[in-house]
Amino acid sequence: MIKKEFYETITPENAALIIIDHQIGLYTGVRDIPIDELKHNIIGLVRAVKVFGIPIIVTTTTESVWGPMIPELQEVLKDISIIQRTTVNAWDDQRVSNAIEKTTRKKLIMTGITTDVCLTFPAITAVGKGYDVYAVVDASGAFTIKQGELGVARMVQAGVKVVGYSNVIVEMLKDNANPLAIKAYSGLDMPFASLVNGLNQYFSNKENAT
Repeated sequence: MIKKEFYETITPENAALIIIDHQIGLYTGVRDIPIDELKHNIIGLVRAVKVFGIPIIVTTTTESVWGPMIPELQEVLKDISIIQRTTVNAWDDQRVSNAIEKTTRKKLIMTGITTDVCLTFPAITAVGKGYDVYAVVDASGAFTIKQGELGVARMVQAGVKVVGYSNVIVEMLKDNANPLAIKAYSGLDMPFASLVNGLNQYFSNKENAT
C-alpha cells in the first residue's frame, strides 16, 4: 500500500519552513554549489514562502564558532526570532522541536548548511517522528560534492523527499490563476519569472487600452 504522504500535495495549510544554520562561517566552506546561487535560492525560497504566510522556524548553531546568519537572510527574516542552539542535530534542542510541533504542520520544508549534517540529521529525525519532510537541496550546501551526495542518499533511504527551491512553491501554488502567483514567482526570482510578470503587465495594459 502506498502511504498517503507520497501523493498528498504540500499546501499553505499543511506546511512549515525550517531554516537551519545558514551562517557566515559555514558558508565559507560550501563547495558543492556556488555561494551566489545558494544565497539566491534560499532568499527566493523564503520570500516566496512568506507570500503564502506559512510558519517559519529559524535556528543557528554555536554562533561563537560559526558566526551569525548571513546578512542577506537576516534581512528577509528580520521579523522572525532565531533559536540559537549548540546541538549538532537541530531537533535535539527542545526549543526547536517544540516550535515545530506548535505549528501543528505535518509537512516540513527543510534547508540547512551543511546538507549532510545540519539538514540530514533533523530531516531523518523528523521522518522517524511521523513528519513528511521535503529537503531543499539547492538551498542547502555541503563542504564537498561527495558529502552532499551522501547526505542526499541517506535522506532518500530514510524517506525524505529531496526537492529544488522552486518545486515546493509551485506545488503550493497549484494554479497560475491564483491571485498570489505573480508575488510567488517574483519571490522565487527565477529567470522566467520576470518574463511572466512582464507578459502579465503587457496583457493588462492591452486590455485596459481596449
